[in-house]
Amino acid sequence: MDARAQELRLKLSGFLPLLNERQRRIVVAAEAKSYGRGGVQTLARITGISRQTIYRGLEDLEAAEPTSRIRKQGGGRKRLSEQNPEIIQALEALIEPTTRGDPESLLRWTCKSVRNLEGELEVSGYAVSHVTVAALLHKLDYTLQANRKTSEGKEDHPDRDDQFQYIDQQARGFLRRGLPVISVDTKKKELVGNYKNAGREWSRQGQAREVLTHDFPDPKVSKAVPYGVYDIAQNTGWVNVGIDADTAQFAVESIRQWWKRMGRSRYPRAQALLICADSGGSNSYRSQLWKRELQKLCNQQAFAITVCHFPPGTSKWNKVEHRLFSFITMNWRGRPLVDYQTVVNLIADTKTKTGLIVKARLDKNIYERGIKVSAQELQAIKIKPHEFHGEWNYTIKPNRQTA
Repeated sequence: MDARAQELRLKLSGFLPLLNERQRRIVVAAEAKSYGRGGVQTLARITGISRQTIYRGLEDLEAAEPTSRIRKQGGGRKRLSEQNPEIIQALEALIEPTTRGDPESLLRWTCKSVRNLEGELEVSGYAVSHVTVAALLHKLDYTLQANRKTSEGKEDHPDRDDQFQYIDQQARGFLRRGLPVISVDTKKKELVGNYKNAGREWSRQGQAREVLTHDFPDPKVSKAVPYGVYDIAQNTGWVNVGIDADTAQFAVESIRQWWKRMGRSRYPRAQALLICADSGGSNSYRSQLWKRELQKLCNQQAFAITVCHFPPGTSKWNKVEHRLFSFITMNWRGRPLVDYQTVVNLIADTKTKTGLIVKARLDKNIYERGIKVSAQELQAIKIKPHEFHGEWNYTIKPNRQTA
């Protein structure tokens, strides 16, 4: 090694380790260029940087365009989901195994930790860390959710899983025929007024919203009663915000308003509708008023309505809960629901990266409590229980009775 090369080696060894990848190749390329004949080979020998890298540095010098990018556009290791897009489908199949080929499965079958999912993906031939699994789940709009008090009984019904399977089969059949499948439920009643709302929102330091110290409801202002309708295929939501009781009449009126304002335009040729509902509440399978009001809706719209109820204690599996209500809650977190219009506006403003669209309406009707359905009205309901758990699964068809 000649004296000039030795001098260059001492000069560069002092600061090359302090530079990033791009800076190193440019500095070495500049020295090679000034060295003259044999510069690239000499600099490669004294620095240990390959000739190909030095040539890239010479190209950077010729480009003469300042940039903070270390590698060229598109450089670096590709994301695992880009290298192997099938891993997304494999992950979804583990969480909701019936989503393959369908727009949505009606229910999430399992709640598994990211480490368990990591292990099951590895068994399927996908080498992926639990950190990557968590990132993929966030990309798919899954979130960690706390326990909720939803159990309605001490023990699970023995036909619980079979009913889940039956609901999914019914939904698959409706979706294949292009018929609407909706998931319905009543969201938690909300206090209306300047009360604290759980969660936080971005605001300037020291400028947090001031709300009432105690959440004592104003007897003059009724709670807001949001009844949600989630369209499985369209990924759209409808919320009818009531100001009175959560009755079966209110529930069916909410479905009627969804059909009038959203469903009819999306399913102009539909001759049937599938409703997936909890087993209790205003849409309880035991409610005669619920079935009487559905009969009226059948007669008005001249289509059949099939209803499948989730088994007792399984309302958390209802799609409307984690495909609609969870996002509404996130959207209005930290925002006092000062009046009914604020409730409606915040619900209607809910959006997600997957394209969820939500519309809302304020229902000012007063619904009578304790309505008794007469024997004559019961006889007029044209209901056909299904062979499997007819109390949970049934179809109501239009009859000649007036609505």
